[in-house]
Amino acid sequence: VQLQASGGGLAQPGNSLRLSCSASGFTLDRVNIGWFRQAPGKEREGVACISGDDGEPAVTDSVKGRFTIPTDNNKNTMYLQMNDLKPEDTAVYYCAAGGPTYYPSTYLLRNRGYFSFWGQGTQVTVSS
Repeated sequence: VQLQASGGGLAQPGNSLRLSCSASGFTLDRVNIGWFRQAPGKEREGVACISGDDGEPAVTDSVKGRFTIPTDNNKNTMYLQMNDLKPEDTAVYYCAAGGPTYYPSTYLLRNRGYFSFWGQGTQVTVSS
């Protein structure tokens, strides 16, 4: 079982990046999926999640209207589409999946401990 994240890099403010996270050894269909990030000196925080229970995406307030969490079940891959990037989005981003599927997305966003599998982090730096 593995999650492989990719797509990080350097972006200018206002630009877009798309992170990818491919899963192997299990299917992403109808499981919890999520993206978290950790900036230097800060706690890891939830960015966007979709619960395998309700299927409704939840995003943290600071990225609402800018970030989405599309998936491609044919490729068994989840994405984090990041638009209108800001310097405060600079962080290491982690994808996560699995765990019990009876919690809503909003709960999972604040409780990363319920995810079973984690990808390696990918650095996103937003700077002019």
